[in-house]
Amino acid sequence: MTPDRDDVSVRHVPERRRFELLVGGAVIGAAHYVPHDAPSGGQRIFFHTVVDDEYSGQGLGGRLVTAALEDTVAAGLAIVPVCPYVAAFLKRHADLAGHAVEVTDEHHTALGRR
Repeated sequence: MTPDRDDVSVRHVPERRRFELLVGGAVIGAAHYVPHDAPSGGQRIFFHTVVDDEYSGQGLGGRLVTAALEDTVAAGLAIVPVCPYVAAFLKRHADLAGHAVEVTDEHHTALGRR
């Protein structure tokens, strides 16, 4: 099913620590993160991104991740790309990749505490 572009939106749900991808108001995907305070400043550790199978291959994951990472940068936070999808996305988007930091053991430890 290919949704009308006007029916697609992304919203930040900070209390659930995720960005949600919506089609016609229904959640069909999410980019999950953990906030992290590092000596260099605040960060969002993105660890899992998913889009319902019914909507795969339509570029919606890219729209979700673009919105999530742009919001992160606008908030003055660094991007930590633990999620393989986010890491691959950053390789293709140099404008956002400059706001990413290398994933460290400390980031994996922070994910284990969530």
